[in-house]
Amino acid sequence: MVFSSTLFLFYFLPAFLLLYWLAPYRFKNVVALLCSLLFYAWGGLNFLALFVGSVVVNFLLIRFMDAASERWKQRIFLIISILINVGMLFYFKYANFFLDNASAVRSYFGGPALTWEKIVLPIGISFFTFEKLTYTIDVYRGVNKPLKNFWDFMLYIMLFPKMIAGPIVRFHEIAGQLTDRRAFDTVDEKLAGFFRFIVGLAKKVLLANALGEQADHIFTLDPATLPVAQAWLGAVAYTFQIYFDFSGYSDMAVGLGKLMGFQFPENFNSPYAARSITEFWQRWHITLGRWMRDYLYIPLGGNRVRPSRLYVNLWTVFILSGFWHGAAWTFIAWGAYHGLWLVLDRLFLLRIYRRLGALSIVPTFLITVAGWVLFRAETLDQAAAFGGRLVGIMPDISRAWEVPQLVHLSFTTKFWSILVVSAVFAFMNAIPALERFNLSLYFVHPLSLRRALGLSTVAAILLLLSAGAILGSTFNPFIYFRF
Repeated sequence: MVFSSTLFLFYFLPAFLLLYWLAPYRFKNVVALLCSLLFYAWGGLNFLALFVGSVVVNFLLIRFMDAASERWKQRIFLIISILINVGMLFYFKYANFFLDNASAVRSYFGGPALTWEKIVLPIGISFFTFEKLTYTIDVYRGVNKPLKNFWDFMLYIMLFPKMIAGPIVRFHEIAGQLTDRRAFDTVDEKLAGFFRFIVGLAKKVLLANALGEQADHIFTLDPATLPVAQAWLGAVAYTFQIYFDFSGYSDMAVGLGKLMGFQFPENFNSPYAARSITEFWQRWHITLGRWMRDYLYIPLGGNRVRPSRLYVNLWTVFILSGFWHGAAWTFIAWGAYHGLWLVLDRLFLLRIYRRLGALSIVPTFLITVAGWVLFRAETLDQAAAFGGRLVGIMPDISRAWEVPQLVHLSFTTKFWSILVVSAVFAFMNAIPALERFNLSLYFVHPLSLRRALGLSTVAAILLLLSAGAILGSTFNPFIYFRF
């Protein structure tokens, strides 16, 4: 069940909010947990028992770890917990990948191909695994004490707004809110949450879906005959699609959290306004970047090691980040690609970008667009062929700048309009005045009556447009749903 589906919008969400808001404070967690279990079971019933069982085991191991009197005993429980969580992730997400590659190698040397029953990936496993690891490691480090109430722990892991695609919430960020959310249970917060949810929904269904339909079509074409202009159109369309798809979902998650009294961390901050790839990763999927920094990069030595070791660590972390996104060589290559640019930033590019000032947004964006080709392609061969078209490598040079046919849209003006609107919203925070205006929409409290009415009116219009788009189209994918 995704947030932009009719089932969620017209049935699950209204019923949940009615029950949740009517429930006394002491029963709100019960309502939230039961509805979260139902939410997960709807799309992953076969894995619900496994999921709940892993939460139970994790809770007990952390309690044992905290009760252990000696550090070496605590370390044993920590290692067991990490092995169980990482082992589950490895089995369900990566076993098929390694078996596929082992089978290919075996066939290459003349042996019979391996056969096995394909392993199905549980929904949201990448995200809730990272949250369980975060909680375990932070308790071991003394960042927070373990919860005594198992149901509060289960709610932290299974809270449905963040369960499927984040943001990755650290326990200490909502620890107090699990037991008492009255400080954030205000009319202003609910209105802000409603507006945030609707904005995210509009980004997803009005922008990302329209862009994705065209991007999908272009990426299915034969790269050997793909004109340069059309290749760039497909790459840019996908670049905006994945941003509005994922940031829209994150906005919806943050908005739902506010409607429940939770304050989730921000996950995006205008990443395409970044002036370097280093800054891009400070703005894109922020909670994943923080996780990789605190639980991988810093334990490997962080910035304290010699430059050569630092570059290796940085590159290693981003290769693992790419592998976290998906069990395919294209994702590994995408992570390595970004890791390489981060190393080049530290070597010399940041000095050049500082001289360029705001103009450095342009090369950073182009580097990002080229990287998304790796992310979107089904194979490395397709990525290489498509990427070659971006730089004009094609057999028939006479077709290089052929005007593309927008076959999936009734009117070409509609697509170009959506593309322009997407670009405006993606880059608006590059202008300080527009950034201040944008921030004021989300973060200025308390709301005046005039602002409240204005936001409610805009939200109502966007909701009607979004509902119409959902009901009028069957194209409603969510990119990060498979991660």
